[in-house]
Amino acid sequence: MAGIEGGADRGSFDATQERPADIPEELWDPQAMAPFGPKPVPEHRWVESKSVAARVFILSAGVIMNVLLTLGVSSGIFYVYGSPFRTTVIDSVIVGAPAAAAGLASGDRIVKVNGEAVRDWDDVVERIAPVTEGTVTLELERGTQHLSVTLKPEPTDIADPTTGAPRRVGRVGIAARDSLDRDISIGRSVALGASATWTMTTKVVDVLKGLFSGEVSAKNLGGPIQIAKVSVQAARHGAETLWSLIAFLSLNIAILNLVPIPVLDGGQILLVLAEAVKGSAFSPRTREALARFGVLAVLALILLVTFNDIRSSFAP
Repeated sequence: MAGIEGGADRGSFDATQERPADIPEELWDPQAMAPFGPKPVPEHRWVESKSVAARVFILSAGVIMNVLLTLGVSSGIFYVYGSPFRTTVIDSVIVGAPAAAAGLASGDRIVKVNGEAVRDWDDVVERIAPVTEGTVTLELERGTQHLSVTLKPEPTDIADPTTGAPRRVGRVGIAARDSLDRDISIGRSVALGASATWTMTTKVVDVLKGLFSGEVSAKNLGGPIQIAKVSVQAARHGAETLWSLIAFLSLNIAILNLVPIPVLDGGQILLVLAEAVKGSAFSPRTREALARFGVLAVLALILLVTFNDIRSSFAP
């Protein structure tokens, strides 16, 4: 709406117009265009006069910058602090767990799970977790020995780390050996940063999907108080953790701004596309009604997350 209203005002200046009170004298130029002079802005320079693609790009600029900030910070973290990774080497075995009963030991390297080769620990977890009934076969390297072990994972109920929804997964009771690759080139750090940005994006989108489907409770949403608490905790854990939080929050802002609520970027983009399909602009009354709805929706969200923050602050 600001663009349309601004467009109407841009033609109201004339050569004899006096300097507006909110414009400093040193910025006023009788030969300049509004708002720093009396000359109107040519219509071809109005946002409303641009093509649909150009207007969508303009409205997406903030989102794009947030994504680029996340990419830049994530890449910088990998370049400065290195890339942690978990090999397929077993670091420890839980006493009494299926792995201990099957004879697995610290130092064993897992080569295959159910006949499929594994490259890192995430591959191992992805192969074992879905097996809540039946058995899995692990092919191991123990020094110069090659072993094949069959064991039955224990079904375990956990909260999904992304959505918070309950899940049942298979566990065998082994932990990975962590390693850190510090010798990372700028190119590889950018590639790792892009991968981390994509992973964060999918997690945030999964949470939003869960909210709309009901799998994720709105009680899990946090607001400024929760963000402040998490920021303090991140700062206490060091610069790397704090920068990681900054990257994650920046990406959250980008994605939330794309939610199709009229006052957000996503809503404005949807409105531009709808006008393109309609063939004409919506009336000022329609735009005002949509803007009022958007403001109310955002205010409701603010109240919800603030209530969640206050409730969690007083929770035992």
